[in-house]
Amino acid sequence: MANEKIKIYGNSWCGDTRRARSFFESNNIEYEWVDIEKDPEAAKLVEEINHGFRSVPTIVFPDGSTLTEPSTLELSNKLGIN
Repeated sequence: MANEKIKIYGNSWCGDTRRARSFFESNNIEYEWVDIEKDPEAAKLVEEINHGFRSVPTIVFPDGSTLTEPSTLELSNKLGIN
């Protein structure tokens, strides 16, 4: 599991998804991008995590924890960035 990356599930047109991806990139944090509009299995996973909703971004961490539609502050806290 040590080499697993954070996965960001979202779509290209969502402002919150773009903001989350920008946060990861500006902090040099590696992640895997999954576009749920191009990957039906990923869309199903997002719905399972979010009780039937396609809420994005849904971010899955290597430890199995998730954040859905997190604010920049929530991301900073989760990743220990001050």
